[in-house]
Amino acid sequence: MDRSTCDIAIVGGGLAGGLIALALRQRRPDQDVRLFEAGETLGGNHRWSWFASDLDQQAQHLLAPFHTTQWTAGYEVRFPTRHRVLPTPYHSLDSADFAAGLQRELGQNTIHTSCAVTGLAADGVQLADGRSIGARVVIDCRDRASVGDFTGGWQVFMGRHLRLPAPHGVERPTIMDAAVEQLGGYRFVYVLPLGPREIFIEDTYYQDTPVLDTAALSARIDAYAAQHGWHGETIGSETGVLPVITGGDFAAFQAANRIQGVGMAGARGGFVHPLTSYTVPFAVETALAIAGAADLPGEQMAAMLEARAQRHWQATGFYRMLGTMLFGAAEPEARWRVFARFYGLSAGLIERFYAARSTLTDRARILCGRPPVSIVRAVRAIASPKPPLKDAA
Repeated sequence: MDRSTCDIAIVGGGLAGGLIALALRQRRPDQDVRLFEAGETLGGNHRWSWFASDLDQQAQHLLAPFHTTQWTAGYEVRFPTRHRVLPTPYHSLDSADFAAGLQRELGQNTIHTSCAVTGLAADGVQLADGRSIGARVVIDCRDRASVGDFTGGWQVFMGRHLRLPAPHGVERPTIMDAAVEQLGGYRFVYVLPLGPREIFIEDTYYQDTPVLDTAALSARIDAYAAQHGWHGETIGSETGVLPVITGGDFAAFQAANRIQGVGMAGARGGFVHPLTSYTVPFAVETALAIAGAADLPGEQMAAMLEARAQRHWQATGFYRMLGTMLFGAAEPEARWRVFARFYGLSAGLIERFYAARSTLTDRARILCGRPPVSIVRAVRAIASPKPPLKDAA
């Protein structure tokens, strides 16, 4: 059996795994790091976006090697009762640019694509081709195994990247255009002007089931693009079905995903915003924490990451409560009213919300005032037992 060794083996080359490898290269180039990805390329087929206020200077330095699209003129939101431009700069990173940046920074000694892992243990990984790689630390960054220990709803979306024959004239992103027909849940269209003649359109739903009707969403994107006079060539697309977590047994989730002595990061570790499904701020924070503790033995690294995940779960309880009220107290086609009211609050409060750093004053401000949902229904939603989520087929 072919066996080699390294200091740190990372399994899963998505956002979390890639950023951990990059943080280790930047801060601990003495460490022999291997990044194993079952797919042909790193990053999959995704687009990650974030607000400039989400990241501190260290986090910005970690992301500096990647080519990103940036909008310094802020962003827009649209609702039937509100249209607002907010000043916070916005950033977006495509998975192809993510993969290219990692290739430049890490090189093939670190990156191993088309390399499926069939077994993980505290002291190494077993590859599908028969090789065994020993490691002092193993970190599991694969997708989460199950959401059955959680309650909540779903965020379902389809995105399309168009190249147009003429400039579109769009200056800034529209993070939420909810002035569209509401169908079976909270629906909004997300629009990113990626270049003078390139635009990304995503049709998104906060709904009760994980059903993704690709034909229906594709037709609605066609209609939205036609309404704005955007007719062009499709050069990329993506779909997603993400849980919007409103509660559950986090200890059971950790136990279901745990391999003794193996660290867990990314979605498998529970490092997500439960209401928005944003991951970039938490992936960056986790990567920097791992790089700062790179000398830990594997068992201690795994324990450190589990403790961080537990603190993250505790710190994000407020957002799960809001999600409970969104899905339990608001009628599906009226859920937009919750977001319309939220986007009438201060820009600073909104920034802290997305970064999961809401202050006590922020939380009081979000909950006080004229509620967009029935108080009775909200209390009932919080107090009543909820069925567990069922994974998307």
